[in-house]
Amino acid sequence: MRRKIYNKLLDWKRDSNGRSAIMIEGARRIGKSYIVEEFAKNEYESYILVDFNHISQDELDLFEHYLSNTEEFLRMLQLHHGVQLVEHKSCIIFDEVQQYPKARAAIKYLVSDGRYDYIETGSLIRIKKNVKGIVIPSEETSLKMFPMDFEEFLWAIGDEMTMPYIEECYNAEKPLGPIHRKTMEKWRLYMVIGGMPQVVRSWVETGDFRKAEAEKRTILNLYENDIHQYATGAEAKAVAIFEDLPGQLQRHDRYFQMSDLGPNARYINYESAFFWLRDSAIVNICWNTTEPSVGLKLNTDRTRLKCYMGDTGLFISMAFDENGEVPTAIYEKILLGKLEANLGMVVENMVAQMLKAKDRRLYFYTVSETEDKEDRMEIDFLIAKSKITSRHNICPIEVKSGRQKFTTASLKKFNTKYHEQLHTSLVLYDGDVQKKDGFTYLPLYMTPLL
Repeated sequence: MRRKIYNKLLDWKRDSNGRSAIMIEGARRIGKSYIVEEFAKNEYESYILVDFNHISQDELDLFEHYLSNTEEFLRMLQLHHGVQLVEHKSCIIFDEVQQYPKARAAIKYLVSDGRYDYIETGSLIRIKKNVKGIVIPSEETSLKMFPMDFEEFLWAIGDEMTMPYIEECYNAEKPLGPIHRKTMEKWRLYMVIGGMPQVVRSWVETGDFRKAEAEKRTILNLYENDIHQYATGAEAKAVAIFEDLPGQLQRHDRYFQMSDLGPNARYINYESAFFWLRDSAIVNICWNTTEPSVGLKLNTDRTRLKCYMGDTGLFISMAFDENGEVPTAIYEKILLGKLEANLGMVVENMVAQMLKAKDRRLYFYTVSETEDKEDRMEIDFLIAKSKITSRHNICPIEVKSGRQKFTTASLKKFNTKYHEQLHTSLVLYDGDVQKKDGFTYLPLYMTPLL
């Protein structure tokens, strides 16, 4: 599977020149181990991979007894693996290093030794349990990894041409024309399969939704087990939030309703559970901001949030689960845009995932608790433009699903109230590029280019 993060690893190798290790962090099963080993195979004369998820007692003893002595440690590690490392031309990979925090702490001394490059991967890397008792080395550069984005998915299905043309049309603000329908079909396929590499691989190799669904079930079960095992002190609350995601996004309310978790549920009591799910990268948190101005974080209302699944393919398997699997007919109807159910929640989750893949912090805006109907408005996402000026810096985004008629009432009210602070107002929908009523309408597959 071709991944864009490979080029970022090349940049690190060139720019760092051995002065820092790199940490690839992200959710479980997004392809971290695969890509770093491919990188090591291709870019170094030799490498050693230490997988802390499946480490033998002998190798663990090696770490326990020799890690404090860099010279002896490196010698014993090479002897154990039967691999000769070449100075300045070899690397050592610590895979799933959160399982053995001492190795992460030792990066400081291994990097200062200067002979080899060091690559780490980690899931649940920000969880307190996995950093307790160690000092995070300043010689470690962190790089976030996400599920496969739309372009990477297109590469996986053998399509090298579509995304460059989408980008050309986006930059020229012109419709795709006759190519639009086929591109939307590919985008819907990406939405239902998702971006987890083993699921994508299963689909590419078999074209069988049932086999792809089985792979998704394996990952969902893994996530639930992780919550029970690692969300220390917040297991029950994290499970409750996780299981309630489809119901929450199906509601008309624009933020997570704590009352659904229990009559006395309050955000302050569930905050650690939300943070655990966020830090594990199982979910993406979208924060409410009370003012669409530069520094959206400064106006965050932390008592209101939206919670999206990190991968939309997994979310579909949760939302349309019938006796442990999603019927193939559901997949087929989603691809044709003919599912009777409201797909708004799925499409919105997909947009959140695509924005997050660019490492954006997610924000929304809502005014719902007011008697005056004219004052109520909900804006799905807010992003800042790339070049900040004295005003007109924020782009509000409304997400629409399906081909049915829809209104942009909230967006109109938002523009009227905050016109001095807004740049381009965007509607992401099933149709082609157009400008209407002062808004820019873009097809959903252009989200990564915003």
